[in-house]
Amino acid sequence: MTEIKHHLTDALLIAYSAGTLPEGFNLVVATHISLCDECRAQMHEYDAVGGAIMDEETPVSMSNDSFAAVLDLIKNGDVAAPARRISSGHFPTPLQEYVGGDLDAVQWRKVGGGVRQAILKVDKSASVRLLHIPAGVSVPDHGHRGTELTLVLQGAFSDKTDRFGKGDIEVATQDLNHQPIAEMDVDCICLAATDAPLRFNSLIPRLLQPFLQI
Repeated sequence: MTEIKHHLTDALLIAYSAGTLPEGFNLVVATHISLCDECRAQMHEYDAVGGAIMDEETPVSMSNDSFAAVLDLIKNGDVAAPARRISSGHFPTPLQEYVGGDLDAVQWRKVGGGVRQAILKVDKSASVRLLHIPAGVSVPDHGHRGTELTLVLQGAFSDKTDRFGKGDIEVATQDLNHQPIAEMDVDCICLAATDAPLRFNSLIPRLLQPFLQI
């Protein structure tokens, strides 16, 4: 069984439970929770706290069409589905629903240095992509203008902070500059979401950035 050492922050779990995360972050969190017993248990605790708070609120009258409106939201996919356990295959169920299948359904595009990416369709509040990094290859040295969540789905990578294996999630903020490198044994596949463009430290990645949408 995979040992997960790097988990979601309390702030991310609370925001996920409250339904206030951007869609791209929501997908990464849901995918991690489907892999991680510890974070899933914490999320259920926050759900319970939220439910208790709602029970103490003063009831208000609702319009006659409230129930129909909720059903319409569910039908149109505007309400986030609860995190589920991992399905068969490489990708957990939340991710498979965005990819339209498992690993063999991903439409990869080359971004240089052997690295490939597949941008997933989410709203404009954050961008989310799958990254395929060949074993032993590093991504360009970069910093962050916002927050980046990176979840390892296969293999592992290391940077100056630590090693991140399958199921681990790295939460990178504006104070982190790093250059992740995939371990030698197996290609690394990650799910990454950002709420602002990365800040590359070398010229060529900066020139390519608008075309790669990173």
